[in-house]
Amino acid sequence: MRVGLCQLNASDAPPENLERTLEMLRQGVAQGARFLLTPEVTNCVSADRDHQRRVLSTEEDDATLTAIRAFALENSVWILIGSLALKTEDADGRFANRSFLIGPDGAIRARYDKIHMFDVAISDRESYRESAGFRPGAQAVLATTPFGNLGLSICYDLRFPSLYRGLAQAGAQILTVPSAFSPVTGEAHWEVLLRARAIENGAFVLAPAQTGTHRASEGRARRTHGHSMVVAPWGEVLLDAGTEPGVHVLDIDLAAVTEARQRVPSLEHDRDFGPVEE
Repeated sequence: MRVGLCQLNASDAPPENLERTLEMLRQGVAQGARFLLTPEVTNCVSADRDHQRRVLSTEEDDATLTAIRAFALENSVWILIGSLALKTEDADGRFANRSFLIGPDGAIRARYDKIHMFDVAISDRESYRESAGFRPGAQAVLATTPFGNLGLSICYDLRFPSLYRGLAQAGAQILTVPSAFSPVTGEAHWEVLLRARAIENGAFVLAPAQTGTHRASEGRARRTHGHSMVVAPWGEVLLDAGTEPGVHVLDIDLAAVTEARQRVPSLEHDRDFGPVEE
């Protein structure tokens, strides 16, 4: 299966980001990719809630979702939109951070709302409270495709291994981790966490990422780590995209999943245990 990971440097302007995303998707198709993936918040990278309220749309009205569905249909490809920031009907006005799997017929085959919110203080100068603007999801999602079973996740989910264990034991052979990782935590933890999730579950990990300093018309500009990655089930890093925007295409073979799980069948060895004694 030939996959294409799009590494974006999205701004806070959705129309501009859509144009760049479609160009990368076209480049990936031209290189033979049949499954293309974009990063978290493909449509808008912004830390300004008022700006988000002005430029974001509901799922039904989102131009990025509509255009990428049309692209998938026109080119008969599968596309994972890593996530879109979307308005909801929630009374508190919070947004959804939602991943979409689009089939080659342009249909939405799966939706996943990010479960774990990035509420952290990395340093005195860098802190995030994602839950102030985004509502958390509550449902793990496994998607079945002709080329394999996908377990969906988004960014900060990466730090919660039980989610991926559950997905793998439900049949996931490929784990998707679209992200907009902080440069500080990315430098320290990104690769090792991706490799760990691949190794402990004997699964491919596909992790398209945002990268660089993101232009902001309002509010502070965000920075992200980049380094979109593909990790094999035995833990080998098959792709590290560095920090430049672009599309990266490579082939993966799900026979590697079967081999890794036969060599170390740990998915069959989980045991229940009692509470921690103090």
